[in-house]
Amino acid sequence: MSAIRKKLVIVGDGACGKTCLLIVFSEDRFPEMYIPTVFENYVADINVDGKQVELALWDTAGQEDYDRLRPLSYPDTDVILMCYSIDSPDSLSNIPEKWTPEVKHFCSNVPIILVGNKMDIRDDHIALEELKKLNQEPVKYEQGKAMAEQIGAFAYIECSANNYNSLKLIFFRMSVRYLRWQLGQHLLQKRSMVKSA
Repeated sequence: MSAIRKKLVIVGDGACGKTCLLIVFSEDRFPEMYIPTVFENYVADINVDGKQVELALWDTAGQEDYDRLRPLSYPDTDVILMCYSIDSPDSLSNIPEKWTPEVKHFCSNVPIILVGNKMDIRDDHIALEELKKLNQEPVKYEQGKAMAEQIGAFAYIECSANNYNSLKLIFFRMSVRYLRWQLGQHLLQKRSMVKSA
């Protein structure tokens, strides 16, 4: 039996943790230094309900310089992972201002999963002090959840690339939930076709 293939495109501000998330998930290693992405692809295989699922993970650049190139990654996307960094309230503000309009323009019917990266920051006293100096605090879970509802996201998750097992579990649960949702959508379409016939 052939694998189910799904394309996930990850978007969000530069340095919000997108690439790190994908490298840890797909390659089981933490990147040693930050290098801004232009485009990168990763592949990860998971087993969902006894079915082999191949996730094609498309990493995109969050910097404004690449706004005209990024749309090349959108065709045939099955799921959008829209990311922000929990240690950057500005990156959360960009979700409805920049990322949602862009994604809805190029992928109007594609489910969005809002992802809060770097959740371990909430327990990092040094990072908390740095944010305090800027008169900021980490984004709260409730704020992320409210944003997910505001933009009509399919799901909301928070994670830390520092916790590999947690990250694997998140991708697994997300895949199960999406595939079950997709099956439900398929059954609804079949029913409406039968009713109209």
